[in-house]
Amino acid sequence: MRKCIIFVALALAACTADNSQQQAAQLLQEAQTQYEQKQYAAAMATIDTLRHRYPKAIDARRQALTLYQDAQIAQAQAELEHTDSALQRATNDYNRLKAAAERAHANGTATASQLTEVTMKRLERDSLQVQFDLQCTKIKYIRKKQKED
Repeated sequence: MRKCIIFVALALAACTADNSQQQAAQLLQEAQTQYEQKQYAAAMATIDTLRHRYPKAIDARRQALTLYQDAQIAQAQAELEHTDSALQRATNDYNRLKAAAERAHANGTATASQLTEVTMKRLERDSLQVQFDLQCTKIKYIRKKQKED
């Protein structure tokens, strides 16, 4: 009787392990689909779920790591494109406002609001430049980690 109980317990454990491997594979497939649909944040959240729920699903976790890094890069590149276009607009606006303010200053007609507008646009441009540099650094770091793995 005791051997029978042990056998049943081992059989259940094996079934549970197979079931968890299948569930991990399903989550990985779901994350892959989200990635292909350019839902990068959702794909990364699904991968986080996989990693927390199935810590022993080594193969799925290994594949998920690669997919996670790809999603991070894709998301950072999309953000980089957006930031780059905003940075270009802000730089052009700043240069235009600065030139107008310098002409007005030379003529003695510069107003405080005009100078404040130039300063605020410079702050916006500088902030976007920091975001741009940070996103570039993030992409470089992830690519470096991928090469190491």
